[in-house]
Amino acid sequence: MSLRYLRAGLLASAALFSTPALAQTQVAASAADAAVDADDSAVAELVVTGLRGQARTVIDSPAPVDVISAEQLSDTGKAGLKEALNTLLPSFNLPGINGGGTSWTVRAVTLRGLNGDQALFLVNGKRRHTTALINNLARVGRGGVPVDLDLIPSASIARIEVLRDGAAAQYGSDAIAGVVNIILRGDREGGSIGANVGRNYLGDGETVSASATYARPLGEDGFIDFGLNWKNSSPASRAIPSQAKFIFQPLPGNIPDPRDASVDRYYWGQSYGPGEDDVLASSVNAELPLSDDLTLYAFGTLSHRSSKKNTGSFLPNNTTRPNTTTALPEVYPLGFNALRRIFELDAQAAFGARGVRGDWRWDLSTTVARDNAQLDGQNTINATLGPASPTYFHLSTHVFDQVTTNLDVAREYNVGLAGPLTFALGAEHRFERFEIQAGDEASYIIGPYVIPAGQPFAGRPPAPGLSSYAGTTPEDAGKIHRNSYAAYVDVGADVAENWYVGAAGRAEYYTGGVGSTVSGKLSTRWEFAPGYAVRATVSNGFRAPSLAQTIFASSTFSSIQCPPPAGVVANCLPGMPYVSSPTKVLPTFSPAAIALGAQTLKPETSVNYSIGLTAEPAPRLRFTLDAYQIEIEDRIVDTGVIRGPVVGAILAANGLQSDLSVSYYTNAVDTKTRGVDAVAEYSFGLGDYGDLRLSAAYAWNKTEITKIKPTPAVLANLGYALFDRQKQADLTIGTPRDKVVLSGVWTWNRWKASLRETRYGEYTEAGAQPVNDRTYSAKWIADLDVAFDVDEQTTVGIGANNLFDAHPDKIGLLNPDTGTGQFGGFSPFGITGGYYYARVERRF
Repeated sequence: MSLRYLRAGLLASAALFSTPALAQTQVAASAADAAVDADDSAVAELVVTGLRGQARTVIDSPAPVDVISAEQLSDTGKAGLKEALNTLLPSFNLPGINGGGTSWTVRAVTLRGLNGDQALFLVNGKRRHTTALINNLARVGRGGVPVDLDLIPSASIARIEVLRDGAAAQYGSDAIAGVVNIILRGDREGGSIGANVGRNYLGDGETVSASATYARPLGEDGFIDFGLNWKNSSPASRAIPSQAKFIFQPLPGNIPDPRDASVDRYYWGQSYGPGEDDVLASSVNAELPLSDDLTLYAFGTLSHRSSKKNTGSFLPNNTTRPNTTTALPEVYPLGFNALRRIFELDAQAAFGARGVRGDWRWDLSTTVARDNAQLDGQNTINATLGPASPTYFHLSTHVFDQVTTNLDVAREYNVGLAGPLTFALGAEHRFERFEIQAGDEASYIIGPYVIPAGQPFAGRPPAPGLSSYAGTTPEDAGKIHRNSYAAYVDVGADVAENWYVGAAGRAEYYTGGVGSTVSGKLSTRWEFAPGYAVRATVSNGFRAPSLAQTIFASSTFSSIQCPPPAGVVANCLPGMPYVSSPTKVLPTFSPAAIALGAQTLKPETSVNYSIGLTAEPAPRLRFTLDAYQIEIEDRIVDTGVIRGPVVGAILAANGLQSDLSVSYYTNAVDTKTRGVDAVAEYSFGLGDYGDLRLSAAYAWNKTEITKIKPTPAVLANLGYALFDRQKQADLTIGTPRDKVVLSGVWTWNRWKASLRETRYGEYTEAGAQPVNDRTYSAKWIADLDVAFDVDEQTTVGIGANNLFDAHPDKIGLLNPDTGTGQFGGFSPFGITGGYYYARVERRF
């Protein structure tokens, strides 16, 4: 019997699902492995994600799993968890700038080419709640409601397991692209404090972070482990000076205003880059054994975010610039930059017990979560209220609640096979609630103010709403809730000494009109020669529509072309190239949306296939190659922007403004994603010069649209496509098709150096018309971190991300008025260039 199967057999009696104690079990088992055979070629990392009741090594897993250690997270020099994972995982991508709204705060990620909300995130094996902020104005991942990873303190993380395989049959909704299981630290003593400070090569974007951990025994064998992270990031912009001929309204005779000579022409492009972000995140993880057969546990996080982002610049009544009637010279004589503020309080707590009764292991838990996000507008104005308008507004509050209760039981049966049959079953109930609360009245009402004589556009009312965005009206406010009931069964066994087979099935029922789903999964692994194996899975899955996608309604104000490509906007005047147009997302159940062809959202469904090869051809050398295909039907997307006189008449007939541009969410497309993941790792000694660990990882995927739902007749008759070319491109080519991560870690005495080269493949930022498409070439990004152990408790380090200051190609659609757009926005490594930092950690 191979050592891999020996380890799995030893762990089968100790592993209790994906619980906090498992991390400690894994550490102990790894040490035991080393004692059995120091030259064993299997990687000692043990994983539980995707398995029930039994831990296996990475190489023995029937599905591909990446394992990220706390040390690897620290060595990236990244202050946020999303940025760290983007650096370390080839199948993970994070656009640098991804549209407006709230998407710059909760940036949408992709995993295996699919949206972040098509992957399931767990903490200690328990479902993590999503954010209350929908990415309604994002381009990549538009309309998604992802988990906000940056609200989990990275200092509290022991390891992260990333299952790159469909797992809805095991975990439920969302697990189409894979599962990310974040396992918290579970130490019984000691702790640490650390700090990290850095900034961009150009001197902006300064980031300061601090962390602390502290662990104490709880009873004879238990523990309580606290973690804390604080991060403050300053804004940065990569705009060039405004190219506008006149910043201010010229004097009679077309004479420049004297202020043009000294005005800061960089001021108008401050929105082109990351904003200010301040996050304080804390965690606790505790476990208390009461007897050999009963253990109580609890864990949770509590986090607060305060963020500020420039969302656009405005000059008072200037005919040479867009958004001409949204600012008042009486309030902002020099113009202003509107700021979106988000104040977010996020909490999740899990309480549970696990134990053994007879031959059965059981785990009962309840997880309670809330994300409360307050959206405000600062340094802006509702010009229709005149000079008396406030300049700070409460826009809306979004609240998401989730309560999940799980019962899991498992045991082993000896049925005459090469190994015991693991039999697991369980049940889950999940309650979810989402609410949108109205903002201040001043943030959405349309006042009576008329531009006075002596100013451009005298006698006209200003554009309605706040500059750049608008508050939520009482009509758009609302709340919705639903329940989910699920049961699953999961079995697996080594049917022969070198052959593992597993099967899982899950039935789930949703209230609120979603209905029921049934999913299943088959997996197998066959070691056809010592150290060489093939593995394969086939499964189907689903993702229920998020509550936010079901009822979300919002209004924003954006600059559009005059006249627009489809229809004429009433307030377009001769000589005005742009105008501020109100844009609204309609709930699918609203009369206006139904009149425009909207239907009730239904779950996305998927079929996943994967086949892979694992090899250990030499001691300490591992190689895995996995190919996959993910077919998704009824993907939830939003329509293109719909506007024009006929649309206006439909809107007016349903009590809305006739000049609105609208969209809604719909199950519009079927897609097929194919990909290949390859990982190679090799570690060896250098004698007196230390040790070296090398790794290479490659991910390639391609998403194709296989079917587009027919455009409703009311839209087709107006010349609209339900899902236009730009949105199709964002879904299929908006992220790099391939990514390579090459890394080497050298340790010698007190020194450690980590060098990583990442190649991000080409991607396209599409326009509404082909002439505006921009394809950005592949780029290599180098990261370097050098650390020194001053003593056994203290480590200092310096490093650089994007060491050679690479930027995307300067081929973006430049806005000469603001100086923005030259680098585009989707860049997976950002647009701000090189970043250097220093860090220190003290352990006790």
